[in-house]
Amino acid sequence: MRYVIIGAGAVGSTVAAQLQLAGLPVVLIARGEHGAKIREQGLRYFRPSGEQLVRLPVAGNAEEVELASSDVLVVATKTQDTEAVLQEWSWRPAGSGLAAELPVVMLQNGLENERAALRRFATVFGASLWMPASYIDPGEVSAQGAELPGVLWLGQFPSGDDPRLSTIASDLRTAGFGVQIVPDLLRWKTGKLLANLGNAVDALFGHDERTASLNRDLRAEGRRVLAAAGIEPVDLREASEIDTSAANPAEIPGRPRAGSSTRQSLARGAGSVEGDYLNGEIVLLGRLHGVPTPFNTAVQRRLALAASRGEAPGSADPLELDLPRPPVLISADELQRQLDSSAPPVLLDVRWALGDPNGHRHYLDGHLPGAVYVDLDTELAAPPSPAEGRHPLPDLDALQSAARRWGIREGSSVVAYDNSGNLAAARAWWLLRWAGVADVRLLDGGLAAWGDRPLETGFGRNPEPGDIVLKPGHLPVLTIDEAAALPGKGTLFDARAGERYRGEQEPIDPRAGHVPGAVSAPTGENLTAEGRFHSPEQLAARFRELGAAEGPVGVYCGSGVTAAHEIAALAIAGIDAALYPGSWSQWSNQPDRPAVTGPNP
Repeated sequence: MRYVIIGAGAVGSTVAAQLQLAGLPVVLIARGEHGAKIREQGLRYFRPSGEQLVRLPVAGNAEEVELASSDVLVVATKTQDTEAVLQEWSWRPAGSGLAAELPVVMLQNGLENERAALRRFATVFGASLWMPASYIDPGEVSAQGAELPGVLWLGQFPSGDDPRLSTIASDLRTAGFGVQIVPDLLRWKTGKLLANLGNAVDALFGHDERTASLNRDLRAEGRRVLAAAGIEPVDLREASEIDTSAANPAEIPGRPRAGSSTRQSLARGAGSVEGDYLNGEIVLLGRLHGVPTPFNTAVQRRLALAASRGEAPGSADPLELDLPRPPVLISADELQRQLDSSAPPVLLDVRWALGDPNGHRHYLDGHLPGAVYVDLDTELAAPPSPAEGRHPLPDLDALQSAARRWGIREGSSVVAYDNSGNLAAARAWWLLRWAGVADVRLLDGGLAAWGDRPLETGFGRNPEPGDIVLKPGHLPVLTIDEAAALPGKGTLFDARAGERYRGEQEPIDPRAGHVPGAVSAPTGENLTAEGRFHSPEQLAARFRELGAAEGPVGVYCGSGVTAAHEIAALAIAGIDAALYPGSWSQWSNQPDRPAVTGPNP
């Protein structure tokens, strides 16, 4: 077999160099200045072990290559260039037949390439690649993999057992690559696609604390979309028979890594980047399967603008991203549709009310099908104390264990509800959002909104344990000192009933009254008579009239539970707010903290 490698970027040049060095027949299709330099002086090929000048047969286009019936075409261009490549090569003569009768190997990211090739080629092989390589300067490529230049998981698309695949895999192993043949190529490709969703972030913003959360959101969104599409991606590192650490990037003196392939395209001023086939693939699948993709949509669009404007890598500001607020509510009709889908949300039943210890009994008497009972006092709060309040934030490890017990996985959608207008369920909504679960919603209207749809009784099903990894800090919180200082620069809402705010009654905490400067905003006024949230416009008007027009906003209540409901209402209104978790139960236990009574702040 001779390998005709179309595309001389980082991947194509690395594969060509390794095959040539192993004495295997190869011809590299390289255009422009890059192709001219390789043709004239050879390819300057850098590995951690040193530099080599690799003399390669080079052609500029299909017309310069006389194809034989034993050739293998290897497409290593960017996905946005695939269609032009296929048009150029498919119907060329190859021996006594046509190139479309040759096997073609698609060495590209994304999911579109193999499908596009199958329109013309009868035998299509694809690969999920782990190949840290850089191409910035013409005539030079660096392959930074420590022991192996790369790992390839090869398979036939959409399936099959063509014997030529084993020969190709053997040749690539001879050339120094780690190679595993896989029967379910799509799952391996989607596993790599999830990793590639961060390429645009690297190209636009670089890597720092600001973008770590964005990367998590992109991948969580991607997992939700793939689940809805019925695709279970492979975890490449865990499932690989090859030790992927052998291809981890290693230092090449004087040649720092150039970042992701998307970043390299931006650095070269290529004018087009592969975001439409990485983040855009998730957007496409999301639209086909009814799953919102605000994060990948925003990143896809921003990357396209950067490429068209010729922006330098890392020069964009993540604050520029047009990210819509994640939805807070879900209707009963939409929830039913999602429960009937291939990727149903995790349902949490958070029946709890002050003075009512029978939440679990209510759950047993009837709950939404598949819902898991969540105990607010023990799972959504740490033990009470005068120093921390009646419902301190739970220990993160304990919350993570509980979330996994509820069945929450990476990328899961979650819906919480109760039978009290979401006054309790909002605590679960807030905690999970605070801990990094991107898609958490409240069933608007709670259990009553389910109407006459059937309920389950008894203990229900034990969900398959989840694998979610929680990380705090995705929603803001206030310490007691920050809560005390907030009225001087913004608005601190007291979400308790008006009589408790005014100090006319205090049924549970040691002192009556409110935090100096706090504004009364009873949580109950967020809801209609049917227990549903008022419209965003009505809520926005309410909070503006109460003083939330300028400056930061914070919320407290008795113990930090119903304050989460107020924060949900503010989020619906388009207003960000911080939670004071200790709330009045902490404040009133501190003798040196003043308490104000009466109707005024």
